[in-house]
Amino acid sequence: MQRDNTDAFAAFNSDILLGTDPVRIVGMKLSATMTVVKLPNSELLVYSPVALTPERRVAVESLGTVTHLYAPNTFHFMWLSEWTAAFPKATVHAPRGLGNKRPDLRIDRFHDEELPAPLESVLDEVHIEGFLLEESVLVHRPSGTLLVADLVHNVGRPEHWWAALYTRAMGFYDRVAISRVLRWTAFRDPKAARRSLECLAALSFDALIVGHGAPLVHGAHQAVSDAYTWLPRERTLQLPGVTARPGRSFCG
Repeated sequence: MQRDNTDAFAAFNSDILLGTDPVRIVGMKLSATMTVVKLPNSELLVYSPVALTPERRVAVESLGTVTHLYAPNTFHFMWLSEWTAAFPKATVHAPRGLGNKRPDLRIDRFHDEELPAPLESVLDEVHIEGFLLEESVLVHRPSGTLLVADLVHNVGRPEHWWAALYTRAMGFYDRVAISRVLRWTAFRDPKAARRSLECLAALSFDALIVGHGAPLVHGAHQAVSDAYTWLPRERTLQLPGVTARPGRSFCG
């Protein structure tokens, strides 16, 4: 990746840029990443937005028109309201649970509804069923890039002592994985989650952008698969013809 001349975003590829801010999670010093996806006709989708600084606003407006703001789950929404205020004409996408959690937020489309045509032309959306965070992930087809928030992390080897200790104990130190805390508490329906992962596995992607940690340029498909070897597989979930419908939230 290379930093663009605004110093507000880093170019991941020709269609995707990343903005990263420091965050603290259960006392750990980590990072949070937002993704800007270039759509047809100079439109932009902002996935999991972080703080909207003046520099970041100038940078994103220089790229095109923000037409879609995407809250990927019921936790990655902290800065959504300031983005909706700055870009009132943008369509706001979010899980239904976020509407219940924060009725003050404007939400124009829930993840289980049809994707608008400009998004459907370049993105696949897969809702991770049975996951309490109600996360939906996106695959950018032109670049083969998977965008997630908390489906997996890739925090590497944190220098902060508590972050290093915690990530080792929770099984996501120096590897693409999900915290054991989420494994133990956030999967109310493992079978449904496995079905969603099978749908995701049916899509083509090689790169990965995570909500916390460094992106992967290659090897994402296998990395996500390896991160969920703990989730039971059943013969009934491996039937031929189980695929994700292009542009749709749910498998068919």
